[in-house]
Amino acid sequence: MVFSSVIFLFYFLPIVLLGNFLLRNIQLKNLFLLICSLLFYMWGEGELVVLVILSALFNYLIGLGLAYSRIPKAILIIGILLNIGLLGYYKYYEFIIENLNVLGFNIVHQNSILLPIGISFFTFHGLSYIIDVYRDKKLVQKNVSNLLLYITFFPQLVAGPIVRYHDISQQLNKREVSVDKMTEGIKRFIIGLAKKILIANTLGALATQIFSTDTSLIGTGPVWLAIIAYSFQIYYDFSGYSDMAIGLAKFFGFDFPENFNFPYISKSVKEFWQRWHLSLSNWFKDYLYIPLGGSKNGNFKTYRNLMIVFLCTGIWHGASWNFIVWGCTHGILIIIERLFLLKYLEKSSIISRIYLMTTIVTTWLFFTIEDFSKIIIYLKKMYFISGTSGILHLNVFMSLETVTILVLAIIFSVPWHRIIIIKTPKTVTIANYLNTIFLLVLFLLCISNLASETYNPFIYFRF
Repeated sequence: MVFSSVIFLFYFLPIVLLGNFLLRNIQLKNLFLLICSLLFYMWGEGELVVLVILSALFNYLIGLGLAYSRIPKAILIIGILLNIGLLGYYKYYEFIIENLNVLGFNIVHQNSILLPIGISFFTFHGLSYIIDVYRDKKLVQKNVSNLLLYITFFPQLVAGPIVRYHDISQQLNKREVSVDKMTEGIKRFIIGLAKKILIANTLGALATQIFSTDTSLIGTGPVWLAIIAYSFQIYYDFSGYSDMAIGLAKFFGFDFPENFNFPYISKSVKEFWQRWHLSLSNWFKDYLYIPLGGSKNGNFKTYRNLMIVFLCTGIWHGASWNFIVWGCTHGILIIIERLFLLKYLEKSSIISRIYLMTTIVTTWLFFTIEDFSKIIIYLKKMYFISGTSGILHLNVFMSLETVTILVLAIIFSVPWHRIIIIKTPKTVTIANYLNTIFLLVLFLLCISNLASETYNPFIYFRF
C-alpha cells in the first residue's frame, strides 16, 4: 500500500484517523496504531510482516539485556551482528554468492530470496534503539508494544525518514494532537502528494522512456534530458514521500525530523549531503562516523572514516556494484573538496553551483543503472566522447506537459516560498485563504491524476 493510492487516501487513512481520535488513553492509541501499521505492511508483504515483528521483538530483548546486564558491550555486539546479519541475508546474500562465484567458488544457490520492503529502514531503527539504550540505559523501553510501534509505525516503516530512537522516545508516552499540528500535517501531506503525483511520476515516466530506448538511437540531448528528469524524479519522489510521512506523523501527534532541505541549491557535494536524506546522513554520523573517530585524529583517519561512511551509504542503498561505485564516488569527491577544491568553489557561487549540479546529475547514472557498459555509453554521449549522435533527438521525447513539469521542478527545487513568506506580513488574512485554495486545487489535481495514472512507483521502496 502506498500513500499515493486511492485505497490509502479514502479507506485506510480515514479509518486510522477516526480510531485514533476516538481512543483517549495513550497506550490504547499506541496499540491501535501498532495494529494498523502491521496491517499496512501486510497489505503489500503478507507473511513477511512476521519478519518485522521478530526483528522488533529481538531488539526489545536486546534492549532489556543492555539495561540490566553486567555485560552490555557484549550484548550490544551480539545485537548489532544479528541485525546486520538479518539485513545481510535478505538483501546481500545473493549478491555475495554471485560475486564469489565470479571468483571461482562455484557455490550452488537455487532459491531466490524475497527482499522485504523497507528492511534497510526498520533494521536501522532497531540498531538505533539498541545503540541509544547502550549509551543511556534510561531510554530502555519496557513496554513491548511501544517499541514495536516505534519500529513499525506505518508513516516511516517502508521508506523512512529514519527516526532515531532518542529523538522520539518521549513522544511514545506523551504527545498531543492540536489544530495547528493537524493543519501543518495536512499541508505537508498535500505538498508531498503533489510532489509525487504531479512531478515525480511525470518525470519518471520520461526518464524511463529514454533509458529504455536503444542506446544507439539516442544522442547527447536525450541522454541529458533523461538524467536531469531522473535527478528531479528521485528528489521529488523521495522528498514527497518524506513530506507525506512527516505530515501523517503530525496527524497522530508525532514530530519526525526533516529529511530534505533543498539539496540542489548546494555549492559542494559536502553541502549536498547536509541537505539530502538528512535522516540517513545523521544516522551514519551518530552511529558510525563519530564512533570511528570522526575528524579528530588527523587527515588520514578523517578521510578513511569518510570513505567507510560513503561505502556503507552505497551498500545501504542496494546490493549492486553500481551503488557501491556511487557511494564511493561521493566520498572521493568530498575528500577532494576538503583537500583543495572547496577553497576555489567558495570564490564563485555560479561556478560552485554548476560544479555541484553537473557532479550530482552525472553520478545519478550510477544510482539508477546497474549495467556499467550502458553507463559508459551514456557518459560518452553526455560529454561528446562518442562518435555517434543517434537519430532520436529531443523533440521526440519532449511535450508541452513534460516541459511544463520540468520547469516547475526546477522552480520548486529552490526555496522561493521562504522569500515570499519573509516579505509578506503575517497579518495578511487573504494569504491564508489563497494558501488554502492552492492546497485544495493541488489535492484535486492529485486525485484526478490518480484516477487515470498507472505509473506510480516509489524509488526508495526497494531499499
